Amino acid sequence: MADRPGAADTATSAVEQALVAERAHFVGLAYRITGSRLDAEDVVQEAWERARRVDPGTVERPAAWLTTVVSRLALDHLRAAQRRRETYVGPWLPEPVVTAPGARATGRPGDRDPSEMAELAESLTFGFLRLLEALTPVERAVFVLADVFGVPFPEIALAVDRSPDACRQVASRARARVRDDGRRRHAPDDAARIADDLVAALVRGDTEQVLALLAPDVELVSDGGPATHAARRPVVGSDRVARLLVNLVRRGADWGLRYEHTELNGDAGVVVLAGDSPAYASAFTLDDGRVHRIYIVVNPDKLAALRLRGPVE
Repeated sequence: MADRPGAADTATSAVEQALVAERAHFVGLAYRITGSRLDAEDVVQEAWERARRVDPGTVERPAAWLTTVVSRLALDHLRAAQRRRETYVGPWLPEPVVTAPGARATGRPGDRDPSEMAELAESLTFGFLRLLEALTPVERAVFVLADVFGVPFPEIALAVDRSPDACRQVASRARARVRDDGRRRHAPDDAARIADDLVAALVRGDTEQVLALLAPDVELVSDGGPATHAARRPVVGSDRVARLLVNLVRRGADWGLRYEHTELNGDAGVVVLAGDSPAYASAFTLDDGRVHRIYIVVNPDKLAALRLRGPVE
């Protein structure tokens, strides 16, 4: 018997429309689970294909259905990447994403108050995403869904194939491992200015000013991957970090590099360009008027994510 004309198209389009309307939200969900913007884009594309094929009669709540599908796909991607990360050369950092100051933190205006929106934005920071690397794939997915996005445990259970009670236990275990070390209060209002002052001092070769802008216990973490030169261990202490940065910028002067100030993963940052291609990207975590942590991504495979200009929430 023939289907009723337009019935499937109308119902399916409701799911597709939900994905279009909240695409940035679902990219952000997949990115937090995988730590990869490129993987997140693949996940959302796969979710789109499933949305086009789904039996419309089985989807009562398109947003909840998409959350389950995106979470499952992101979890699959994370599991596939886990072994590569265990043998990764040097520190592992997530792919950097450009975030806009004051941008919406959720695709559903009115659902969250400003403090919740700020907390959601802070879950994009390098510091927070690095802490998630200590979790197993299932712990990470459950933690992100429960603590970052506030998804109810019955829905989380569908995404990770566990019972709601088991998911509550997983979330509790994940919280104990992550604690709250990766959370920090909202970036100070003068963060961009201080980061700009630091870059300007580095370009001038003003070591004294560089030291004045760095916290005594500043930590620099660089991710070069297997084929690019970068510090293989975190560099700690203002003297060592200043020396490394001054030498890095001095070498860059010979290559004609230029600096594009932006916001990366919710923190003040800079993308260093060689011609039109990113040579490296840096994000700065600040407190009390000084830079406390610097994250530098040099791995060209990860810098490719900067070419993706769509929003991440």
